[in-house]
Amino acid sequence: MKSRRSIRQYKNKKIEKEKIKKLEEVCLLSPTSKNKKPCKFIFVENQKTLEMLSDVKPKGGRMIAASALSVVILADPNLSDVWIEDASIASAYLHLTCHSLGLGSCWVQIRNRMKNYDQEIMSETLVKEILEIPDYYSVLSIVAIGYPNEIKEHYNSKALDYDSVYKEKYKGNN
Repeated sequence: MKSRRSIRQYKNKKIEKEKIKKLEEVCLLSPTSKNKKPCKFIFVENQKTLEMLSDVKPKGGRMIAASALSVVILADPNLSDVWIEDASIASAYLHLTCHSLGLGSCWVQIRNRMKNYDQEIMSETLVKEILEIPDYYSVLSIVAIGYPNEIKEHYNSKALDYDSVYKEKYKGNN
């Protein structure tokens, strides 16, 4: 956990099929509430599609265009009232697995985000159009993945905010 960081710059290098298979498996093995499995995963490697997806959220999604692979994580809210949590767990598992395979990744929030706030163009609507996702699904995130082309320092345990950890009861100021 200390060495995993969000990576936004990637080498121009394809990800091996064996690694992609492992990423698919971890998505499918991610736990869900009541084992409802409401999540679906769209693995995108096509460069043109990655470029289109990077434009659905211009200020926070540009790294998608440079990724070797991006995984769109969606779920059916009719199957689970906690689909957001289920899809978030899958996204987190995906990040950790990427790191364990020597890949970098970055979460791109799609739910409740906009391409253009003035025109009220929702990022999710655009993702659904690009990938032909049925309306009844909700898109939580896109995880951009590739071989890292940047180095970031590991987190330092001494810099962690241990004041946010309580024993037995909340004892904070507010």
